[in-house]
Amino acid sequence: MQRSRAEQGRILIIEDSRSLSSIMRHKLENDFFCQVTQCASADVFREVMQGGQTFDVAVVDLNLPGASNGEVLDSVIAERIPAVVFTADFDRDLRERLLQKGVADYHVKNNENAIDLVISSVVRLLGNRDVGVLVVDDLPSARTMLADLLRVQKFQVYEASTGYQAMDILARQPHIELVITDYHMPDMDGYELTRRIRREHNSDRLRIIGISSSADRLLSASFLKAGANDFVYRPYVIEELQCRIQHNIETLTQLRQLRVAAFSDYLTGLPNRRYFFDAGPAQVAGRLERGEPCCIAMLDIDHFKKLNDTYGHEIGDRVLQAVGTKLARRLEGSGHLLARLGGEEFSVLMLGLDVEAGSALCETLREEIESLRVALDDQDLNVTISIGLAEIAGRESFSNYLAAADQLLYLAKSYGRNRVYSETMLS
Repeated sequence: MQRSRAEQGRILIIEDSRSLSSIMRHKLENDFFCQVTQCASADVFREVMQGGQTFDVAVVDLNLPGASNGEVLDSVIAERIPAVVFTADFDRDLRERLLQKGVADYHVKNNENAIDLVISSVVRLLGNRDVGVLVVDDLPSARTMLADLLRVQKFQVYEASTGYQAMDILARQPHIELVITDYHMPDMDGYELTRRIRREHNSDRLRIIGISSSADRLLSASFLKAGANDFVYRPYVIEELQCRIQHNIETLTQLRQLRVAAFSDYLTGLPNRRYFFDAGPAQVAGRLERGEPCCIAMLDIDHFKKLNDTYGHEIGDRVLQAVGTKLARRLEGSGHLLARLGGEEFSVLMLGLDVEAGSALCETLREEIESLRVALDDQDLNVTISIGLAEIAGRESFSNYLAAADQLLYLAKSYGRNRVYSETMLS
């Protein structure tokens, strides 16, 4: 199972205040499932590091027993651990020193929301581990400077020196979510690269930030008109650039969550009818184009209305959840598309299977559900399903495929329920 973006982070908290350290540990462990190690002094930190442990992020207090001048921060950075500095004293000189050292973020303790800000920084850095960012600039020094800044933020960073190289990297690395591109390049300028990217990647899947040292103040408007989401002039303020980058990443995360919500069944968590009809036709078209078999199954829980009338809708919901979970586990990793269409009806688009192989899989699903026991207060409830299976042999509307499977489902119920009925049985 893919981890959530903040799961299983190994966090090192180097803080001599027992109360602050304990609060941060509690939040990180209980709210974000992190593994937290606490160090109250420089000596404890050295002992921990001698143990050979690795960490994803360190929260570092600059003034510690045995290291009152920030020596521990230097050790953390030398270990290549992204550091979030948590300090009581702060001024411009300290800011410059921290940025020169390459800290990932910093927060001041006298802020009433300081702990929440630190936690937010840690979670953000953990989330960045799965995000690809492409830096496009023909000037090696500028490209390296920006790439290094992004690596401190734990992004997966890719570099390109030309527009064509950037397009090639995007084609090979689909997990890239952000492109930061300069304007001046030898093969195509930043406008043209932005326009070409937008032909293939919508703004809800990939963000673009333009960047330039040009004195032309209309450059930003031109980039935005070409399809960029943001623009930054050089020389940039590091914290401002980090915030702009993070805001674009957070926007993508929110859009992704909205897509999941729109395409997920609220009760079972499975893809819903809308997603099934959105993704299914393209999957079928691709298989037919390559001459590969596929078929579609309609599944219906037997006597579900009677079950609801007898035990109530709460138990009915529990049965739907149990059936959905059982089906999902059995089909996990198969590449087939499972959805709850509504009520007690589910459907499976079986890709790469002909009717014979599809019938065998449907029989396995039927047996899995027949063995299912849904616990009630004083008894276990048995559940069965009926399945209609139709082959997808030619180009028709997706609704037609589903209607054929629905008719075969009707026959499965007519002949006694708890069975699989395919069109091969019609002859």
